[in-house]
Amino acid sequence: MAEKQNPFKKLEPNKDTHFKKIIAVISGKGGVGKSLVTSLLASQLSKRGNKVAIIDADVTGPSIPQAFGLQNMMADSNGSVIYPVQTSTGIKVMSTNLLLEDDEAPVVWRGPLVASFVQQLFTDVEYGDIDYLVVDMPPGTGDIPLTVFQVMPVDEIVVVSSPQELVSMVVAKSINMAKMMHIEIAGLVENMAFIECPDCGKKITVFGTGDYTKEVEKSGLQVIAEIPIDPRLAAMVDAGRIEDYETDVLDKLIEKVSIKS
Repeated sequence: MAEKQNPFKKLEPNKDTHFKKIIAVISGKGGVGKSLVTSLLASQLSKRGNKVAIIDADVTGPSIPQAFGLQNMMADSNGSVIYPVQTSTGIKVMSTNLLLEDDEAPVVWRGPLVASFVQQLFTDVEYGDIDYLVVDMPPGTGDIPLTVFQVMPVDEIVVVSSPQELVSMVVAKSINMAKMMHIEIAGLVENMAFIECPDCGKKITVFGTGDYTKEVEKSGLQVIAEIPIDPRLAAMVDAGRIEDYETDVLDKLIEKVSIKS
């Protein structure tokens, strides 16, 4: 694992909260499936008997509650700490939309306020004993990713992109930010990698393959998972039933990020 030399003081979670491992899911730009990968990764880790929590750090564009069917639900509080909302399988989730009475109310905040709010999702929420905390980041390399990497003890990063965006510049930006913050990259996940013909089983690369091989090899990384275009998956996310989706596409990623005994 990369040596951490971050000069910023790390935040401590709530006194009754303990995280064994923190994984941040990032992307070079929006719309590539970062929240989908976060939801699938958390679900698959939970199915393997782990205690899992998710922080939806995409404050102005939260989508994690939708994937897990938590619309119109709100987090509880005793006045001093906040309690996350649990999904049907016990994953603990905190998101902006779980603190708003109206899911469609816009969050019109400036950068410093957004960054401060994300820190509070880490420090002021009682998650309990958690094996894996998965943080769904907003796209890019702006205020929130910088804040999270500076003050949260992130162990590994998962980079997400789609074929047409998995080009050297986009990959390089995410990789270089991780290197600047001295955080290990578990690997790259390519979403919408292909669609499988229902008749012959042939894999069709609808959006191409992306010109990223050299950049990945240069950084010593690998595309660790390829998620196909699956209408059934899209329908289950829309229905808030991501936990019911069965897949083995993230097996290599899960093996890579698994807590070593």
